[in-house]
Amino acid sequence: MTRLLTVLMIMAGLSVPAAAQDAAATEGAAASEAAPEAAAATEEDDDDEEEEEAGGEAAATYDAKGKFDYGFSGIMARDNRTDLAPLTLASGQPVAGGEYTLKSGGFYRIAINADGSQELALSGGDFFRSIWINEIVINDIEIRPMGVHSIEFDNAGTAVISFIAVTPGRYTLSVPGSSGESQQAVFNVQ
Repeated sequence: MTRLLTVLMIMAGLSVPAAAQDAAATEGAAASEAAPEAAAATEEDDDDEEEEEAGGEAAATYDAKGKFDYGFSGIMARDNRTDLAPLTLASGQPVAGGEYTLKSGGFYRIAINADGSQELALSGGDFFRSIWINEIVINDIEIRPMGVHSIEFDNAGTAVISFIAVTPGRYTLSVPGSSGESQQAVFNVQ
């Protein structure tokens, strides 16, 4: 009797997931038919927003939109990386053109360009603690640090940082000793 009950329970358990898969496939087909209509409506809305921004003042926020489709290579695949607008270190020039909006879990790369007009640095321990740094590339030398507090340029050059945004919040990278808003880059991690 026990064997009979065991066999019946196993058969019942195997038949339920198959029925659930059939129901999910039916719902997926209905959703995929509705998806093109929703995508078309979204594209039309995006066009309207772009026209409004072009007519008004230029937006001073960099919204980093990535693909975030973690395929075979995972999160750090080149397709998933978003290149951000570069930061500039130059005497009397603003560091960034606007604020950066990042998504937690997104893979990003940003270049920091120094013109050598003055010895300048970017400091931001809170920002560097809120991200995971994959590498910093300076003159084709790849550095994989455990932690960073600041980056200083004595001469002209470029450093490229690739990282994954982790902790949501508002963070700044700023030139040490400066008080102006133009001497900092603001990162909003969502």
